[in-house]
Amino acid sequence: MPLPHSPNQNHLLAALPTAEFEFLAPHLELVLMPLGEILYEPGMQLQHAYFPTTSIVSLHYMMESGSSAESAGVGNEGMVGIALFMGGDTTSSSAVVQTAGHAYRLDRRILKREFDRGGLLQRLLLRYTQALMTQMSQTAACNRHHSVEQQLCRWLLLTLDRMPTNDLIITQELVAGMLGVRREGITEAAGNLQRAGLINYRRGHISVLDRSGLETHACECYAVVKNEMNRLLSDVQYRQNT
Repeated sequence: MPLPHSPNQNHLLAALPTAEFEFLAPHLELVLMPLGEILYEPGMQLQHAYFPTTSIVSLHYMMESGSSAESAGVGNEGMVGIALFMGGDTTSSSAVVQTAGHAYRLDRRILKREFDRGGLLQRLLLRYTQALMTQMSQTAACNRHHSVEQQLCRWLLLTLDRMPTNDLIITQELVAGMLGVRREGITEAAGNLQRAGLINYRRGHISVLDRSGLETHACECYAVVKNEMNRLLSDVQYRQNT
């Protein structure tokens, strides 16, 4: 039986003290996040913040040629829509649902009101923004300096961290678009990982068989991103998930 939906499935919402959470709770709207749904596009006025619970959202940039590459992913550890409290209201990137699931949606006016109170929500969102910036800068460095196979390992590990299972429903075309590489490069990299016994791949489905082996094959970028997130949120106390 699937677990009932709860805001506590999102780490940022679960970290709020009861008093602060109760200000938000009446305004949190559970929404379905279908695969491929566009939450916002470049230059568009953001209307809502999204706190994913079982979904994963890809933040990426689209070039004039139509090609794109992911700059960061957001799952149950974070929030989509940092421009709302950073003062920009719009952004040059797009946000697209990479893994279908659910999220809690919050109106931008409510988020701004609670952020301006200056409580723990503000501190949590600012720390999370620093962690997100680390992910973005590390992704840029990784895409420039590391092999497609190493990039794929990093991407798989970060995705697994946001999921309850080791099984991913995803196509090579989608992964290629996330990493900004040719599909043939993903085919070769996935084949190498499968021959090494680290993953099992069939059309539209990737199962990770050996996570520790995948970490060994990955570059240092995965550990940098994960360690920075853990460092920034190491002192967070979570409410009991009910």
